[in-house]
Amino acid sequence: MQEIDVTSLLPIVVTLVLSLTTRNVVIGLFSGVLTGIVMLNGFSPLHNVELMVKDYIAPQLTDSYNAGVLVLLVFIGGFVALMEQSGGGFAFASKVTDWVSTKFKAQTASWFGGIIIFFSDLGTPLIVGPVFRPIFDKLKISRQKLAFILDSTSSPVAILIPFIGWGVYIMGLLHKEFSVLNVDISDWQAFISAVPYQFYAFLAIFIVPLVAFNKLDFGPMAAAEENTQKGISIGNSKESLQPFTHDKANASFVWAPLVVMAVVLFTMLLPLGFPFEKISGSDFRAALSSAYFFAAVTLICLMALYKVRNLSNGISVYLKGMGNMMQVAIILILAWTLSTIGKELGTAAYIAQQAQSGFPYWLVPAVSFLLAGIISFATGSSWGTFAIMIPLVVPTAFAVDAPLYVCIGAVLSGGLFGDHCSPISETTILSSTGSGCDQFEHFRTQLPYALLNGAIALISFIAAGVSASPLVLAAALVAQICLVYILSKLHRKRQTHKPLTNTAAV
Repeated sequence: MQEIDVTSLLPIVVTLVLSLTTRNVVIGLFSGVLTGIVMLNGFSPLHNVELMVKDYIAPQLTDSYNAGVLVLLVFIGGFVALMEQSGGGFAFASKVTDWVSTKFKAQTASWFGGIIIFFSDLGTPLIVGPVFRPIFDKLKISRQKLAFILDSTSSPVAILIPFIGWGVYIMGLLHKEFSVLNVDISDWQAFISAVPYQFYAFLAIFIVPLVAFNKLDFGPMAAAEENTQKGISIGNSKESLQPFTHDKANASFVWAPLVVMAVVLFTMLLPLGFPFEKISGSDFRAALSSAYFFAAVTLICLMALYKVRNLSNGISVYLKGMGNMMQVAIILILAWTLSTIGKELGTAAYIAQQAQSGFPYWLVPAVSFLLAGIISFATGSSWGTFAIMIPLVVPTAFAVDAPLYVCIGAVLSGGLFGDHCSPISETTILSSTGSGCDQFEHFRTQLPYALLNGAIALISFIAAGVSASPLVLAAALVAQICLVYILSKLHRKRQTHKPLTNTAAV
């Protein structure tokens, strides 16, 4: 191992700078890995690339844990593609609209639909948006509001669930850091324990019914709602996502595969003592991969039975979905590789030394939240942010004895917060397109809600950094209710005084 000094941070700095400037996390991670190899072995381009492949990337693929994670992600990718291309989600969401007759019902139904389509954060706008777009138009609810609801029920819901792509990806990053630090904590335990501290995710989800029930809009969103009520459609876009639909698609395409998945998963895990006894990671990933496989087989057969897609076409969609996970796999492999190189350079040890020199432990979660938010905002990628921040925050938490699960929750919340504030985020683009709303209009109208939730989350992470209590989440939700109520009242008061001012002027 090299002498531990500030230069050990160089690969991470290169990763961060290039990720931000190119807005491409793969380029940043690859450059960071290459920088670390040059620092360890000297500058020799041909030899450096050879070493990178042979001594650093290949071992990540042969590691049994890493291989299991990659295989599971491939199975998840295939299943999600089938769900999105079966027409079942559209049919299921259409069923929900049967009882929609008021603005409140329309907003809560679209919110509920977004939560139900939890298996695909990027699929939520594709499936739910086009179903509710004509309903929102008919009831004179702004498309900006629909885009806001779609964005609030895509990533924020997906990040709380451990057995879909988000959870598997995050646990893969956590496991690597625990291995490097030689800590006896399972990735599953860490993920589940961090859920109560994902303040921003819960705030983003629960602000939707709060605003819908009490009509507590404020800022540009309130103006958009008022304009739509008057028949003025500002910010509507002709460009919109059109999901796959079929007149024979059935709502069972959604619930039947999920039931099969649950049955297979519990059939395989119950004999091992789940959920009362600890299950090995390899057993859990094998069971989850099997569950996703049989759920996919079920969906392929249902599509063939209802004559939506024949068996051959269904299998083709499944295989294409598997291939779509390639970029996620590349990010994970490069993140694992960068972590290994960081261990050889002593990056974690250097961060620990600096953190112990006076950085207050209770401030680590709040600082982590802010940094993750900035990176995610600039890159438009929450997943890329996790790959950069988790290797920094986990060793820091251990070094200063900061509450680990609060720190993990802070990184995940920061990644979501920046993603929600970013006009270049993939979910921002898809939510605006799925709702038929102009992208900038969605960004502009959602930003005040995101900033409000971000401010509450930041204060909550300071409190949780001191107390490490999950009760902080309840306090955060109460604070959200109070602040939304106050802001909406202020907006109504300003609107009430506008006509008086105009009359006096006349």
